[in-house]
Amino acid sequence: MRRRIQKLIKKKTKDLNSKTLDQKQKKSIISSLEESIKHLNETLGNSDDFVVRKISVGKEEDINIGIFYIEGLVDTERVSDFIIEPLMFDFQEDESIHSKQDLLTVIKDSTIAVGDIQDVSDYESLVSSLASGYVIILVDGFTKGFTIGLTNENYRNVTEPSQETVVRGPKEGFTETLRTNTALIRRKINSPNLRIETRKIGEVTQTQVSIMFIKGIVNEKVLEEVRARLSKINIDGLLESNYIEELIQDKTFSPFPTIYNTERPDVVSACLLEGRVAILVNGTPFVLVVPSLFIQFFQAAEDHYQRWDFSTFIRFLRIACFFITLLAPSLFIAITTYHQEMIPTPLLISLAAQREGVPFPAFVEALLMEITFEILREGGIRMPKAVGQAISIVGTLVIGTAAVEAGFISAAMVIIVAITAIASFVIPAHNMSISIRLIRFLFMGLAASFGLFGITAAFIGLILHLCSIRSFGIPYMSPFGPFNVPDQKDSLFRLPLWRLSTRPRLVNQQNINREQSPSPKPPSKK
Repeated sequence: MRRRIQKLIKKKTKDLNSKTLDQKQKKSIISSLEESIKHLNETLGNSDDFVVRKISVGKEEDINIGIFYIEGLVDTERVSDFIIEPLMFDFQEDESIHSKQDLLTVIKDSTIAVGDIQDVSDYESLVSSLASGYVIILVDGFTKGFTIGLTNENYRNVTEPSQETVVRGPKEGFTETLRTNTALIRRKINSPNLRIETRKIGEVTQTQVSIMFIKGIVNEKVLEEVRARLSKINIDGLLESNYIEELIQDKTFSPFPTIYNTERPDVVSACLLEGRVAILVNGTPFVLVVPSLFIQFFQAAEDHYQRWDFSTFIRFLRIACFFITLLAPSLFIAITTYHQEMIPTPLLISLAAQREGVPFPAFVEALLMEITFEILREGGIRMPKAVGQAISIVGTLVIGTAAVEAGFISAAMVIIVAITAIASFVIPAHNMSISIRLIRFLFMGLAASFGLFGITAAFIGLILHLCSIRSFGIPYMSPFGPFNVPDQKDSLFRLPLWRLSTRPRLVNQQNINREQSPSPKPPSKK
């Protein structure tokens, strides 16, 4: 009983302290303009990019107004045109102004020619708006001011995505500006039910994070889970969407990604129409989508822009490349080391002749080649674009040829590693490709130790692990585990669009029907 009372006292004391801190942080604006300027300079540490512009307006120039902004975040030409010039030349103290509130109303509603203008009454909100690129207006003698949106628009233009290129389909990709990204999605989904909820995450960076969903289609349980997980984030800085991904994902120690990321507005729009939730972070072109399933990482935007039969073939090709990337080196090691009887005699003689002068076992040989290729791949990415691709290609050819001629590596191993590397590039999702490349080394080690029995045990463990994962409560292997017959029409297969009449049942549970389009038929003869 005593412990319970002590806990209650501690909790109440903590709540009171937090309320006191909030009250201290949310200090009301002082009516004196000079005191406000002094307070802001102290808060910002007399920063060189903090601009203070004081002007006197009115018939007798007895109204002192302060204009504050951060240089570089604000369009200074628009500040002069839409704020300073109207206040100095157009504003006149009207005889109908009888109170202080009337003066602020005239400035806000009749003088400032800007649409985005909001009231501000405390220094915490004022400083936060300054750091976000807003212009602040304070009037001497008033405890309330205005925030005006005149942010600098010198950002990267909308260009083609660098990671997710398509032969047919939209060529636009997300940018680092949050509002540009939300606008790109709104252009594709012209519905009033498309909702955006924005919050700030990061004690220091105060990064804007938006949740996008379609009311009436979204899975409400998933939406509430997203809100709850985002509200629990307590971090100093948020610089990229991966910060959010690592802090809200279901499985922290799984090599497989449980949150999908993309830089294509059409992909995000398609996911929203299925009932998923998109998370956009200001400052990055990569948008997160939840929940995400295993098969989703093997699907591309182009699958719905090509004929259904060709798209189905390409999907099977990607799954085949998944198995090649995962199993090709380990199968070669296991067969050449433990199960030579499985190899045809002519091929066995050829492999034996190639390995006659090689001093390393097959596992060490494969390990050296795989690590060398990963080094070349990473080096090609980090080097300047003008020479990176050439260096990676020439380096691979020269090193592979020289290693075979020197007798360090057999020619068959070079072929296996090359096929494995090429197959890894076929997988559309880069994070899934990385996961498979990491797991491949585990399979190689077990193949070198136990042969095909080790590969079989590892594969069974991999399947069990995949079936145990969930993404925001949705089984990761859906619609295969649990098996769902209606959802098979857009998983491994991609049936014609007129057959895709329902949304994924485990992702969306309240608005299943998507379309009622009939199958196309030739015109009847008259």
